[in-house]
Amino acid sequence: MWMPAPGPARRSSRRCVRPRLATHEDFPALLALNAEQVRFLSPLDAARLAHLHAESAWHPVIEDDTGVCAFLLAFAPGAHYDSPNYRWFEARGGRFLYIDRVVVAASAQGKGCGRQLYAALFDYAREAGFDSVVCEYDLDPPNPVSAAFHARFGFVEVGRQMANGKQVSMQSAALDVAAR
Repeated sequence: MWMPAPGPARRSSRRCVRPRLATHEDFPALLALNAEQVRFLSPLDAARLAHLHAESAWHPVIEDDTGVCAFLLAFAPGAHYDSPNYRWFEARGGRFLYIDRVVVAASAQGKGCGRQLYAALFDYAREAGFDSVVCEYDLDPPNPVSAAFHARFGFVEVGRQMANGKQVSMQSAALDVAAR
């Protein structure tokens, strides 16, 4: 099973370090990161973050030499979560792991933090017995960078919907059962 990095994370100015599970002590940094990227995300306050953390199936962070520089929130079926995109997948059933948000600090973009988070997420999802990893990304305005990133991880469009005034592409990546 996926395990967080042992002991305190080593920091490097050149690269993000291996993901570790988020703790309550990380919340101030997570709120600041979400605020920095809020134009791409839904707003988050301390109470909402605590709720999402408690409901999440997996919630890792990555650090670099500046501290926490990235995080991911993922949910399994049955979570008490009001996202219309999460509910879209839940209504269709299956044993999925839903990526709610991936946030990478502007100063850490291009260092591979997103790739590290997704690679670790897929490892966790396989080991935990999920059949697929699912997410969505905005279609309007177009987001070709996100589309290309998700395609590299095997995501394909399984639907579209209007959510929170935006059209989104609902994406799914099947997990290789033999790799479990």
